[in-house]
Amino acid sequence: MIKELLKRPKKLVRQLIDDNFARLSVGSRKLSVLYYFLFDRSFDREIQAVLAGKIQHIDEAKKNKNNYFLLVRNTHRIEKGLLMKPRRDLFGKEYITETIDSFEAIWKLGKDDNDNAQIKWFYDVLNEYFSTINLSHPNISKEEARFRLIVKENPSTALEPHTTKSIPYHRAKQDANNVNYTQFYNLCKQRRSVRWFLDRPVPRELIDKAILAANQAPSACNRQPFEFRVFDDPEMVKNVVKLPMGTSGYGHSIPVMIVLVGNLDAYFDERDRHVMYIDASLASMSFMLALESMNLSSCSINWPDIEARESKMHSFLNLKPYQRPIMCMGIGYPDPDGLVAYSEKRPLHQIRKYN
Repeated sequence: MIKELLKRPKKLVRQLIDDNFARLSVGSRKLSVLYYFLFDRSFDREIQAVLAGKIQHIDEAKKNKNNYFLLVRNTHRIEKGLLMKPRRDLFGKEYITETIDSFEAIWKLGKDDNDNAQIKWFYDVLNEYFSTINLSHPNISKEEARFRLIVKENPSTALEPHTTKSIPYHRAKQDANNVNYTQFYNLCKQRRSVRWFLDRPVPRELIDKAILAANQAPSACNRQPFEFRVFDDPEMVKNVVKLPMGTSGYGHSIPVMIVLVGNLDAYFDERDRHVMYIDASLASMSFMLALESMNLSSCSINWPDIEARESKMHSFLNLKPYQRPIMCMGIGYPDPDGLVAYSEKRPLHQIRKYN
């Protein structure tokens, strides 16, 4: 027995640590941090990525003064102020200067980008804000004058063809869709993880349509801190399909592989470090349902936080230090001869509680 233990010293030490120090540490936050610092480096990459994202966000906001995520977030904050009932006479004074700082740089770069509707949204919301807010506060009046000057000196073609303002509005009855619950439920039930696809190219315009649908999913402060990395080149698909786990039996059948990447530079504080996973998940579900509506199918593929695989994916995608892979998806036209798992779901009473 002793000889066997001596042959496996690392395993023995690990077992002793897990059985003793881990159990001792679990009751204390500080000891838990110490445990992972000393014995398990599973969180190292996440910690570094969160910190890198924070620094990137600060640099773009304070040094370069062209933080796109900050401008999106603050524009959304102003929108929420505009739609409040009753609307306050004065709000936003704490962050209006940093908002106009980033607006100036981003407006000058994108004022003629007619394909980016957010440029118009930035202008319309800020214009509405300054048109309705109490300008008696000195900082508000100062930033209002700066905003008007920026727009005057840099006229935009992005505003010309539009008559409808991109500001808070009343949902009109004619905007209601005609999809009833039964139809929607059937679409949700139709969606299953498909692992067998036809050897048939997937038109990029259909993928883009599904991404546009995903883009309508809610995200915290409208930041949309994710990117769809789409691979439809057969050789590249062969390479990327090997990076996640669990694809060895069917990966050869996948014609298009997607990696959803999260951007931690969307956040100024560690408190939001998990938000990108929530937002990306909401978008992914809309994306998969959109595919189903166009006779395409998908298989969501879990991304394990394993350092060796993280490193390979980081290199393959040429990610920034503050970017992380969130999940993968195989998509394509489903093979009618391929089986899908029935995957019965948990009953309602197990997943629902009122009050």
